[in-house]
Amino acid sequence: MSAPLLYLASRSPRRHALLRQLDIEFEPLLLREAIGRPPDVVEEVKDAEPAAHYVERMARTKAQVGWQRMQNRKLAERPVLGADTEVVLDGEVFGKPRDADDALRMVKRLAGRTHQVLSTVALRWHEQTEVEISVSKVTLRRLAAAEIERYVATGEPMDKAGGYAIQGRAAGFITRLEGSYSGVVGLPLAETAALLARIGVSVL
Repeated sequence: MSAPLLYLASRSPRRHALLRQLDIEFEPLLLREAIGRPPDVVEEVKDAEPAAHYVERMARTKAQVGWQRMQNRKLAERPVLGADTEVVLDGEVFGKPRDADDALRMVKRLAGRTHQVLSTVALRWHEQTEVEISVSKVTLRRLAAAEIERYVATGEPMDKAGGYAIQGRAAGFITRLEGSYSGVVGLPLAETAALLARIGVSVL
């Protein structure tokens, strides 16, 4: 196996799979989540913080934390990619559900509505961090309460922004997508490729 071209600062198996679609060698830098110890990145919207600013701040922070981890571990210096994806409805950022009740609340709010999905990717290389953002619109059909309850009971919503997975069972709820499918899943590939091209990494 050849040396990785970059590091991906993410635990997400969805981001790992998406990045592999570009046929790029990478190594995950696993950011610590809130399990027993403080997380590496606190994903919390500040008071009155616009959704686009929050998503960019999170992607930049993840890239920065990954860069610092690379240096602390004395790894070979490579570009570090960070990303963040959030569901936004009426200006409210829907993060990952805290529990099943929170997932029910989110999906009920989204049902029958069109919401935005903001997906930002940040690339740290030396002292520079370049950022690209993908904005998509997703429409869910009207859902009966029993449908939502059955969906939440599958467990699929629990680690997904907005409480649903477009690449999973929730595909049956979505009537319209305007924008980037990969961005809604968690890593906008066109924007990622554009960032990599800026530092001389060719894709495909």
